[in-house]
Amino acid sequence: MATELSVRHGGEGDPILLLLHGLGATGEVWRGLEARLPELWPGSWLVPDLPGHGRSAPAREYSFGTLAAELAGLVPPGRPVAVLGHSLGGVLALTLASGWFGVAVVGACGLGIKVRWTADDLSKAAAVAARPAKVLPTRDEAAERWLRMSGLAGLWTPEVVDAGIAETGGGWRVTVDQRAFGVGAPDLPGLLAAARAEVLLAAGENDPMCPAEHLRSLRVDPVILPALGHNAHVESPAALAPLLRRLHAPAAAHA
Repeated sequence: MATELSVRHGGEGDPILLLLHGLGATGEVWRGLEARLPELWPGSWLVPDLPGHGRSAPAREYSFGTLAAELAGLVPPGRPVAVLGHSLGGVLALTLASGWFGVAVVGACGLGIKVRWTADDLSKAAAVAARPAKVLPTRDEAAERWLRMSGLAGLWTPEVVDAGIAETGGGWRVTVDQRAFGVGAPDLPGLLAAARAEVLLAAGENDPMCPAEHLRSLRVDPVILPALGHNAHVESPAALAPLLRRLHAPAAAHA
């Protein structure tokens, strides 16, 4: 049974741009880029909350394949699609680019994908996934918790936080389904080998989760965004213009 997804959309025609947020975040993180899309993307665009995030319903299980399958249902068959994803969203962009899910992906960009996972990294993620959701007494406490979980602390804006928290019986909670943190480590070499579309990897110059040398170890030539960190798309949406230009070229050729 398909998960009910919350999706914003805009623009007209082909190619379609699919913007995918990272683990714990919501589609609201793309608001700054959306404001620039009339100049940067001459087609339509879709911004979902991933299953179990924001205003989307939880998934039955969380794996890269099940999440990609849910997202595939958002795109009309046969229409050319370019996918720009951050962190987990970047892994899903590469997963969709495999062609295994029936989406006509012609270009995919993974921004800030964590390449190297230690046993300790995976253990901590599994512990978060197994932890019961907390109900906090105030909105501010829930907002602070969500910002930490999503990696957006210090980048707060009201519209970003609103989709990440909700009032519940006796207090406030974060909206992300904590089981999503158990999605695991991606097989990036395998996804790159399977890609049937042009693939681009990128990261902020100061991203501690995705250093340039880790990306280069995958035998790719990444785009490094100067002076930006892990959430480059939030810190400076305008800095993503070169990524969109690179994505648009193959997408336009198939439109």
